[in-house]
Amino acid sequence: MLVLSRKRFESVLIPDLGIEICVVDIRSDKIRLGITAPTELKFYRREVWERIQQMIADDLRSAVDAEQDSAAAA
Repeated sequence: MLVLSRKRFESVLIPDLGIEICVVDIRSDKIRLGITAPTELKFYRREVWERIQQMIADDLRSAVDAEQDSAAAA
């Protein structure tokens, strides 16, 4: 993990991907980031991404369970 110190309105660039991350605001224990990136890239907060992955895993388990139940009944 790369750890950088940035002040308000300072940025970090990832030029190969066309991404700029700027510190927009700092309030006690929270910072606000502005992200400029190509529209085809998707960004998620970690907790949202983990929930999406959990939902996908749950759906797959349900599909496998349904298939096994169907096979057992046949």
